[in-house]
Amino acid sequence: MKSLTISLRLLTSTLAMSLGSVPAWAQSAPAPQLSLELNAAQPSDKGCRLTFVVNNALGADLSKAAFEIALFNEAGIVDRLSVLDFKDLPAGKTKVTRFDLAGTNCTKLSRVLINSATECAGTGVEPGACMRGLKTETKTGIAFGV
Repeated sequence: MKSLTISLRLLTSTLAMSLGSVPAWAQSAPAPQLSLELNAAQPSDKGCRLTFVVNNALGADLSKAAFEIALFNEAGIVDRLSVLDFKDLPAGKTKVTRFDLAGTNCTKLSRVLINSATECAGTGVEPGACMRGLKTETKTGIAFGV
């Protein structure tokens, strides 16, 4: 019985060590993603200028990427819906894009919500890839996300 207990401990210890060391080729690659950062919101002569920093790490060039956004006022009420067209986004590239939202007061914006991807196109890119791989963050006081 004592040798069976020692054998089981040895087997358990060996198994634990072998499971803990996963070869590099077996480790999963990072998930493809499209990073969208709301970097600034500044008053402009047209209304409010939103500046975004976008990084395409989906692994393929996007010939067109556009998102429907919902703008919330200071009371948390949806003020309007708008589509932002980021145009082409080359794979592995970071791009800065600005949008002037006519008639929008930056100081009254409390939240920007990505409602959906209205366009997500590129060779070998499936239409749902932009939303599935979307990662959002903000450098402003405005809540931003999906």
